[in-house]
Amino acid sequence: LYLPKVGWYNAVLQPSFHLQYSEDTLAFVVLSTPSMFDKAFKPFVNKQLLKKMNDPVDQCVSYHLSLVKENLSDQRMDVIYDYEILPNRKPKFLAQTAAHVAGAAYYYQRKDVKCDPWGEKKIYGVCIHPQYGGWFAIRGLLIFPDVQVPFLEQVAPVDCVASEEKRIELLEKFNFHWRDWSYRDIIEVKERYSEEQRAYFGAPPAERFKLLELQGVVQKSAFY
Repeated sequence: LYLPKVGWYNAVLQPSFHLQYSEDTLAFVVLSTPSMFDKAFKPFVNKQLLKKMNDPVDQCVSYHLSLVKENLSDQRMDVIYDYEILPNRKPKFLAQTAAHVAGAAYYYQRKDVKCDPWGEKKIYGVCIHPQYGGWFAIRGLLIFPDVQVPFLEQVAPVDCVASEEKRIELLEKFNFHWRDWSYRDIIEVKERYSEEQRAYFGAPPAERFKLLELQGVVQKSAFY
């Protein structure tokens, strides 16, 4: 969990992306690290009935955040998941921007490269964590509408890909070679996804339920 407040997020975005809360509202960005797969995901799918129409990881995250909500029942808490979209097809929140303003991970974008080599090509940005590199995911945003933190001081994310050369390499790998996972190792990391985890996330979403069966993580009876 990383701590921002809504005003920091809204300040860097166009009004159409603003979260409709007061600027001092407390929020938390939720990340998952490589150990989540063994510590949370596999135990979850072993014990729960999974809905085949929903992504298993999304179901796992939803389950654990529902437990957080139960344990904080005395506080009003709104949850926005990374995969949720508005009727106009825009995401409900921009996950990488939220992670950056919360100080969780640095969001490297085209504007962070001084000598742009890409011309008319569309170049997408990517967050890099100072400990996990690209081996992590942003899962959601927890917002506490009744908690105001006007004196909270913003902490900048760690600029762990500081050189121009490395930033170009990162954006090249992420945009044009993302399937080989190499952008995730743009810096030295403390932990990576396991081979089992790579196989799971590397599979097309429609095949992931079958992969869980083949890996022996769940039985067919676990789905409905």
